[in-house]
Amino acid sequence: MRKIVLFIAMSLDGYIADVDGKVDWLIGQDSDVESNDSYEDFVNSVDTIIMGWKTYHQVITELSPEQWVYDNLQSYVITHRKCTPKSNVMFVSKNPCVLVNELKQKSGKDIWICGGANIVRQLIQDNLIDKYYISIIPTILGNGIRLFDVIDKKIDLRFISSKSSNGIVEVEYEKR
Repeated sequence: MRKIVLFIAMSLDGYIADVDGKVDWLIGQDSDVESNDSYEDFVNSVDTIIMGWKTYHQVITELSPEQWVYDNLQSYVITHRKCTPKSNVMFVSKNPCVLVNELKQKSGKDIWICGGANIVRQLIQDNLIDKYYISIIPTILGNGIRLFDVIDKKIDLRFISSKSSNGIVEVEYEKR
């Protein structure tokens, strides 16, 4: 069965974006050194990506306005806006937990939860994330958009691996 995978970066103090929603701080400690991250291997293990409107909007307006960088993935953008579907991009107004449960029943590779924080929190609350790949960036923001929020239960995880490059520590956990 397909796994639901959170693959995301956060500051050392747990933020995925600064107070203005910016992610320009998502770099290693030495800007002249290319980080050896797991993105390429990871993206080959998924065929579906889920994100919220803010994440989608940031990708198309700031991070990659010239080209949709997830063209080889089936993308689902959770939004209440009325948008016209594009090649491999579906706009849905479903609850993320409902969408994930529906997609999990279909055949395919794993499903990437890309963001945003509200979607991640709902999936964590319902314990629907099977794997957590988190890159910890050597930055303390002090404020911004938190990755983790209060939930009403404990979720036990099993450590899988860790590695570091250019000050970025990547950790991988899965549900026990």
